[in-house]
Amino acid sequence: MSGEALAGPDGVRRCPWALSTEDYVAYHDQEWGRPVHGDDALFERLSLEAFQSGLSWITILRRREGFRTAFADFRIVKVAAFTQADQERLLADPGIIRNRAKVEATLSNARVLADWAPGELDELIWSYAPERTSRPAPSSLADVPAVTTESTALSKDLKRRGLRFVGPTTAYALMQACGLVDDHLAGCAARNS
Repeated sequence: MSGEALAGPDGVRRCPWALSTEDYVAYHDQEWGRPVHGDDALFERLSLEAFQSGLSWITILRRREGFRTAFADFRIVKVAAFTQADQERLLADPGIIRNRAKVEATLSNARVLADWAPGELDELIWSYAPERTSRPAPSSLADVPAVTTESTALSKDLKRRGLRFVGPTTAYALMQACGLVDDHLAGCAARNS
């Protein structure tokens, strides 16, 4: 598959990764790279990116509703109150990824974030958004980094504050998914839309 924006069956040019399934087309066109704000919404994205570590994104995307149900729609205060019984329930839930370390990290992260002021997670994450003009539109997938200085700094800051499963690659995937950076390729219909 070419690393450049390609026309799909509908004639719309998209990033090539978006053309493999209808799930990806919808995610690419409607969500990926669009600004996300709100502590709970960002907690959801951060958690899902952590669960994705070592897996393909389609695995997470297809279980997203299961994750939302299992984790109380990622409402930080509710997840922070989960008990040991809730943790065991999650580890037995076939609707999510049943990885003990990732489940424990999500619960731990919610407990940390529950002590933050409202809006603090949103403000912190968005403080690491680079200037939109700081780099040109990538012309191919080879031009899209996996880690940047901003994602490394965000990762370090989140870890310093007690969050887990937030390495630089996960932080950059979060930045891409939540619109802090626009990594839609040049020529992609979703770029800057």
